Amino acid sequence: MGMKVGFGYDSHRFTESRPLILGGVVIPENPGLQGHSDGDALSHAIADAILGAAGAGDLGSYFPSEDPKWKDCDSLLILKEIVGIIGDAGLKIGNVDVTIVCEKPRISLHREVIIQSLSRTMRIEQKRLSIKSKSNDQMGWIGSGVGMAVYAVTLLETM
Repeated sequence: MGMKVGFGYDSHRFTESRPLILGGVVIPENPGLQGHSDGDALSHAIADAILGAAGAGDLGSYFPSEDPKWKDCDSLLILKEIVGIIGDAGLKIGNVDVTIVCEKPRISLHREVIIQSLSRTMRIEQKRLSIKSKSNDQMGWIGSGVGMAVYAVTLLETM
């Protein structure tokens, strides 16, 4: 069985003009993330890692920010489409490992519901998805609360 590893990254600034969405879950009482779609940096980083492992380009190649079709789009729909693309290529997700870097919110309070949402969307067992969070100890743009970054690694296996 062949295996392929991919790495994904996304970052966005916070904005008061929309809710914070991570992994398709609305995180209350926090500013949202700027972005052409719904700003879900978590779903975007995972989708980019999946595409990278498949050797299928990057997220912008499939969902360009210039295309009004994707304006305010639910990022779980994007992620679901990416999972379909790799399935058509004979690949399946082995596991996904994510690190969210932010000062707020406390991801641990929302981790389980985010894992449920993402595992359902990607059609994988919850134990195949790990979500961790780190602060930036008040250093740099993340530490000053300007935004957040998300790093994702995925293992794809041939079916």
